[in-house]
Amino acid sequence: MDYKNTDAALTTVTYDKSKIEEPTNNIYESIAIMAKRATQINEDLKKELIDKLEEFATHNDSLEEVFENKEQIEVSRFYEKLPKPTALAVQEWLEGKIYHRNPEETDNDQ
Repeated sequence: MDYKNTDAALTTVTYDKSKIEEPTNNIYESIAIMAKRATQINEDLKKELIDKLEEFATHNDSLEEVFENKEQIEVSRFYEKLPKPTALAVQEWLEGKIYHRNPEETDNDQ
């Protein structure tokens, strides 16, 4: 998923409760699903950020030589400006992009 080209909110937004709970008919289940997705997004972004920062890392054994790396600062600033993982998860949820299923319901149907 391309997290950089999304229209997720950068600030706090109030959402319609009925739209959030519509797919599951349970607000708590919907929030739990979005929380799990936000955790996945956060892990992906963190891994991507660490990989990009490693490209610019200088490996010194000397503690006296600590200096700023402009490329690392720019990469960090870019990731700071991205929407938060929770906002991305809510946006995906409202657009119907998150697949979810309740194993208890599928077991009872059989």
